[in-house]
Amino acid sequence: MTPESIRVLSSLRSEFYTQFASAMQVPVKISGSSYNSISFVASWLNDREQLNYLNIYAYTAPDELAVKRPFILRVAINKGAGNMGFAKQAQAFRGVNQKWQLELTVLPDQLLDFLPWIVNLVQAHAKGEASFMQEPPHPVTLELSNWLQTDMIWSTQAEQKLELQTLEDLAEPPITSFNEQKSPPVKAAFWLS
Repeated sequence: MTPESIRVLSSLRSEFYTQFASAMQVPVKISGSSYNSISFVASWLNDREQLNYLNIYAYTAPDELAVKRPFILRVAINKGAGNMGFAKQAQAFRGVNQKWQLELTVLPDQLLDFLPWIVNLVQAHAKGEASFMQEPPHPVTLELSNWLQTDMIWSTQAEQKLELQTLEDLAEPPITSFNEQKSPPVKAAFWLS
């Protein structure tokens, strides 16, 4: 990741976790280290005293070798870091919630817009509501009609941005192989002594 992407992710993650913790109606613990996107999580206990956790990380991001790669974030709920050390440091609980997992993929400028929607979705799931009817703040792509039954949601813009970049990558001329280069061959001599 580029230094700018790291800075943006760190700032967004910190703001999201802080607002998420204040919006939830249960205590939320933020743990981990900011430089390690997998271990930096917000965790809370549900009514059944099961540990739930939320992790925000870069799904794709530009770096020195791929400067045109899109910057896309993923919000993972109860997925990806389940067996990490943070669980051992949390308060007493009766296992990690493995009955509900969700990955929401968004653009960085959409992340905070999704915050109230994510809080409401988590609370609806914790209450065992059969359906969740709140519209997300940005158009999304999902295969099921029930938000509580799906485990993968993409914002339409994030999905389109990734698809567009993939098409652009495919349209670029192929790298000339070593044998097809126009420069004259180099002769080498090896001396044995």
